[in-house]
Parts: sequence; structure tokens; C-alpha cells
Amino acid sequence: MNTPVKPGALLRQQLANDIVVAPGAYDGLSARLVAAAGFSAVYASGGAIARAAGYPDIGLLSFTEVMDRVEKIVDASGLPVVADADTGFGGSANVERTVRIMERAGVAAFHIEDQSFPKRCGHLDDKSLVDAEEMCRKVHIARQTLADADTLVIARTDAIAVEGFDAAIARAERYLKAGADMIFVEAPETLEQIRAIADRLPGLKLINMFYGGKTPLVPLPDLAAMGYRLAIIPSDLQRAAIHAMQATLAAIKQTGDSSALADQLTSFKEREEIVQTKRYLALDTQ
Repeated sequence: MNTPVKPGALLRQQLANDIVVAPGAYDGLSARLVAAAGFSAVYASGGAIARAAGYPDIGLLSFTEVMDRVEKIVDASGLPVVADADTGFGGSANVERTVRIMERAGVAAFHIEDQSFPKRCGHLDDKSLVDAEEMCRKVHIARQTLADADTLVIARTDAIAVEGFDAAIARAERYLKAGADMIFVEAPETLEQIRAIADRLPGLKLINMFYGGKTPLVPLPDLAAMGYRLAIIPSDLQRAAIHAMQATLAAIKQTGDSSALADQLTSFKEREEIVQTKRYLALDTQ
């Protein structure tokens, strides 16, 4: 009997072959759509999860609220999930519990960041950071806590906007030495900075690519050639959903139904196929 490959090991295999693109999901439905579209990994976006609850991405949701969504994303997608673990949801002592519960939920990787609480979206202004030594402690604790050594610990630094580019590189170097498997330097603002991150930092690197942020969009083959191995697209699915819902609500407000947008709506049949209605109903007849 074949033993299934664990999520972290599967993601590591994918990263060894080519750059992995992980679109951002925020619930079970969006995660299932990512899988159905043929992607090999999904990003459990903390910002999108917060916005799905009606709040901005400034650290307002509790760890329990976030994990409720992460668990659904893991279950619905069947893909390796890269999870946003925020600041570890507290100080160094909180990181151990965060890592244990993330792993128990089945994530393949998670990133923790060096912002102080309350944190902000990486592309908002006026961020603040914890001391680099405290972040190194968090990374070390995360690494020591892992039940599965293949689960990836990703260290994110938001230092570019606070301390400058060179300081961000210096912090990233320290986080690697503390035990991070992958580095995520958030919000580089130029192509030159994107290249410099790839050139100056060894090992696996993650980059955040989404339309309208501080970071310029770079074609995936170029990112792969630079040495990036994971590209997350955190908010695009949610922004597309917001736009579609606004258009549909406007039509309903004007005419009383959405028939004017019929060609833009998923059919009843397709909707039920996406959520696997027939499969679940068949379980009652076995």
C-alpha cells in the first residue's frame, strides 16, 4: 500500500522542479476553484481571510478565526497549502502553539513576519517591526516545534518600508541562520530590488505578486530565472469576486433579478459540480 506524500514533502518536490504559483484563497470554495483550475498549491491569505470576515488586514482576527478558514482551505483544495501565520499570533511563546495547530491542520508551509502588533498588510504604510533578535527567536522556535521536518518555515521581513533595503537583506540573512527554510522579503518596490533579493540571499525565496501593489509585476519565467521558487497571488481572486458581486447586486437593484448578467453567472449545474453535490448525496445510498 502506497504511503501518501505529506504536504511539506510534496511542496518541496514541486519547488525543486520549477517556480510554484499559489493563488490566494480565503474559504473552501475559493480553494476548490484553485485546485480545479490546475494549480499545484494554494495560499491561505491572511489578508483575504480578514476581508472575508468584513475587516481590514490589520490583525483584527483571532488565531481561532483564521484557523477555521485555513482548515477549510486545506480540506477543500487537497493541495499543499502555504498559510499566513501572521506574527505567530503573539510573541515568541505563541509561536509554538501556532506551529503545532498549523501542522495539525495539514499545511505544507507557513510564514511568520517581523512586524510588531498590531500588524498591517505588507503593502500598507506606517508599519513597525520587532527587534531582529526576537524574530530570530520565533523562527528558531518554529523550526524546533515542527513534527514534520519537511514542513517549510518561511520567514517574512517587512523591513524595506521601515528600515530600508539593506536592513531588510541583513534581517533576512539572520532569519535564514535561525532556521528559516525560505525567505520572503515583502514589498520590494523596483525590479532592481527584486533582482538584488534573489542575488544576495541564498536558498529558497518567495515573492508576492499581485496587481496594484507596491511591487512591480514580473513574468514568471523571469522570476524563476532569478531564483524565486514560490509566487503567491494573495488577493486577486477576492478582488475579482468583489467586482462580480457588485455588478450582480447592481443588476438586481435595477431590475429585480440578475438575468441581464446570465452569461457571466456560473450555471446551477456547474455550481453543484464544484461543491460535489452528487458525490455527497451518493454517500447516503451506499
